[in-house]
Amino acid sequence: MRIIDEAALDDITLGSTILGSGGGGDPYVGMLLARDAIRRFGPVSLVDIEEVPDDANVVFIAGIGAPGVLIEKLPRAAEYERVLDELERFTGVTYDYVCPIEAGGLNAVTPFATAAARNLPVIDADGMGRAFPHLEMVTPTLYGGSATPMVMIDEHGNTMFLESATNSWAEAYSRAAVLASGANAASALYPMSGRQAKEWLVRGALSMAQDIGRTIREARDAHVSPVHAVLEKQGGVLLFTGKVEEVDRRNERGWTIGTAHLSGVDADSGHTMTIHFQNENLAAKRDGEVVASSPDLIMAMEIDTGEPIPAEEIRYGYRVAVIGLPADPHWRTEAGIELSGPRRFGYDIDYRPVEDAVTVG
Repeated sequence: MRIIDEAALDDITLGSTILGSGGGGDPYVGMLLARDAIRRFGPVSLVDIEEVPDDANVVFIAGIGAPGVLIEKLPRAAEYERVLDELERFTGVTYDYVCPIEAGGLNAVTPFATAAARNLPVIDADGMGRAFPHLEMVTPTLYGGSATPMVMIDEHGNTMFLESATNSWAEAYSRAAVLASGANAASALYPMSGRQAKEWLVRGALSMAQDIGRTIREARDAHVSPVHAVLEKQGGVLLFTGKVEEVDRRNERGWTIGTAHLSGVDADSGHTMTIHFQNENLAAKRDGEVVASSPDLIMAMEIDTGEPIPAEEIRYGYRVAVIGLPADPHWRTEAGIELSGPRRFGYDIDYRPVEDAVTVG
C-alpha cells in the first residue's frame, strides 16, 4: 500500500494519457477532480490487488460519454462523490474498494475522487490496461462478469439504476441515457468480489501509468527524447513521424469519431498515415496499409516534448510521433480479439501484433 500524493497523481495523469490510446477523456480534467477531493477529504491509499481480501466488495468507477464534449463541458466532482452511495442504496451492498475501469484517460484518476470522499482505497489494477470506447470491453466480460447492477448519475441530478441481460445491453442502454443527458455522466459498475478481481483484472495498471508518466518527465529533464524513452520502457514501436495535415472529427452517438491524416517527415518523408478513432485510436494505416489496430495501443506524441495528443485535441500543424504499444495479454487471446479487435469496430482486417508492423520507408 502507498499513499497517492499530488506528485504521484501528476505522473499517473501523464502516463494515463498514453494508455488512453487517444481516448478516455482528458485525464487532466480527472486529475483536477481527484486533486480537489484529496485536498478536501484527505489522501488516498493505492493498494496492490493481493492485499484485497477474497470476500471484499469491489466496484469500477468510471465516466461515460464523448471525450470531445469534455473540452466544453467539464465533469463535476459531485457526481463522482455520490455515485457509490447510490449504488449501495440500490443494491444494499457496502463496497470496500474502488478501481478504475480503464487505466487510460480520465477514468484512470476519477476513482480517486470517489475514494477520497468515501475514505476508501483504490486498487492498483483496471479492466483494460488501456482505454476502450465500449463499457463491455473489459476483462471481466472475458470471464463472465456482469456490468450490472450499475448506477449512472448525470449533471442534471438524474440517477439511473440498471440491470441488464448482457454487458452489450448495458452499453446500449447507458449510451442512450448519457446521450440524452449531454454525453457526460459518472457511473459505478461491474461489482465483483476480491477473489474475482484477482482473477479478472489487469494488475498494476495504475503503477504502469505512473511509470510512463515518470519516464516522460525524467526524459524531459535529461533533455533526451521522451518518445524513445517510452518506447524503450514499454517495448513499443515507432509507427510514423509526421505532421498533421487534416482532421475530420465529430461527436456522434455518444462518441468522438473521426480520422487524422498525416504527411511524413524525416525518415518518413514521402509517406502518409491515417489514424482512425472512435474515442480511442483504433487503426493506423501507413500508405493505405494497416500497421496497427485495436486491441494494441496507438498514440500520437508531440515529437520534441513527448506530450501525448488525444484524439479530441489533435489538429492541423502538430508534429507527432505515432507509437504502437502491445496490449495486455488478456486482449491477445481469441476471446479478447473477438471482443475488441479490428472487426469489432468494422475494419475487415485480421489483427496483427503491433511489434510485427513493418514501418521502415
